[in-house]
Amino acid sequence: MNRERTILVVDDDEGVRQVLQDLLASVGYRTVFAGDGEEALLRLENGDVDLVVSDDKMPGMSGRELLWECVRRWPGLPVVLLTGYGTVPEAVEAIKAGAVDYLLKPFDGRELLGKIASILAVRDTRAWIGGRGLLAEELWGGKSPAMQRLCKLIERVAPTEATILLLGESGTGKEKIAGLLHRLSQRAYGPFVVVDCGSTPSTLLESELFGHAKGAFTNAFKDKKGLVAEAHGGTLFLDEIGNISSEMQLRLLRFLQERRIRRVGDVSETPVNCRVIAATNADLAELVRRGEFREDLYYRLKVIAIQVPPLRERKPDIPILAERFLQMFAEDGRVRKLDPEVAEAMLDYAWPGNVRELRNMLEAAVILSSDGVIRMEDMQFEETDLDLPLPGNVLSLEDSERQVIVSALEKSNWVVKDAADLLGISRRTMHYKIKKFGIETGRRAS
Repeated sequence: MNRERTILVVDDDEGVRQVLQDLLASVGYRTVFAGDGEEALLRLENGDVDLVVSDDKMPGMSGRELLWECVRRWPGLPVVLLTGYGTVPEAVEAIKAGAVDYLLKPFDGRELLGKIASILAVRDTRAWIGGRGLLAEELWGGKSPAMQRLCKLIERVAPTEATILLLGESGTGKEKIAGLLHRLSQRAYGPFVVVDCGSTPSTLLESELFGHAKGAFTNAFKDKKGLVAEAHGGTLFLDEIGNISSEMQLRLLRFLQERRIRRVGDVSETPVNCRVIAATNADLAELVRRGEFREDLYYRLKVIAIQVPPLRERKPDIPILAERFLQMFAEDGRVRKLDPEVAEAMLDYAWPGNVRELRNMLEAAVILSSDGVIRMEDMQFEETDLDLPLPGNVLSLEDSERQVIVSALEKSNWVVKDAADLLGISRRTMHYKIKKFGIETGRRAS
């Protein structure tokens, strides 16, 4: 039921107002009414309203003029316009100006209720995520200082229209963060379009981004709408932006400057209103210095730069992430538990693949475990990426690691706990290494 939701209905036709009142009341919405735009503004000033349903054509202040006032004075308040068939192009323009949606008269009651329900669900999500501390929950973690700083930054920049560049290693969750930025923005009701610039061949990327006209090239049998145009009214996420060619860099720069696109093989241009978020694991500043990435494009993308921390810098979040992934992969209904040795080893591991590696490793471990407990033999840690200092004059990584363990034991008089402290790893991990390399610790081992 929706008894706490208030819908403002604005229409100069009393009959339409009555129909809408009965319709909205049937599913538990509270309704308030206004006969024109001026009265609607008074209603908005005097009480909380969750959504506005307004006729487009009214005497005095029109529905679009009311919309513009709502956008200016109550940003984030969703407005749905009711319009006649002859004014559809104007309604589309209203969408560009900030309306959430429009519906043609005579409208279908079930369709209107469906739109209202989905719009309010999006608004609820934005309010839930935006609450202090809940954004960290959405990012699966957030206890670490690095993630707390990231959450605060996301909260500040998400409601703006600024272009954002997400920087960070592969597997840190940049696409998830881009999605959150979209859901917390004023464009949350619009599309979120993802373009993987890293996996799309450069010969196809132009057509994918900007579309093409029929006959533009071989096999172009019909017009194609590009992904940039698909993002109109929403957010365009350009992943792995550092991989695009110099020609595509120029085309993208022109779009960011002019906010207009031209399809391949077309002569006319189309305006596109969308927010741009880009991401890369490359060092774009270094690519600029080497002349491999345009400096002007770099600064266009880097209006606000957000550095996403690697998993090794947010270790307090590892147990939270692990628990979520184990729940996710419990297909047989049994949630696996981590052996204490595994839990400590996970905190010592460097996680070169970041959150993606943790997810994949636990998915495999759930499959390999036999009794509901994940043990060291079920985990597939990369031995070359362990957080152990290796001597520089030894070529074999495995031999180096063994020598480091032995050296630490010797310096600690073969007391395992002291050797583990010397290396900065846990005692359980130290015991695992001793067993792995078959090191005889003698009677003084502990």
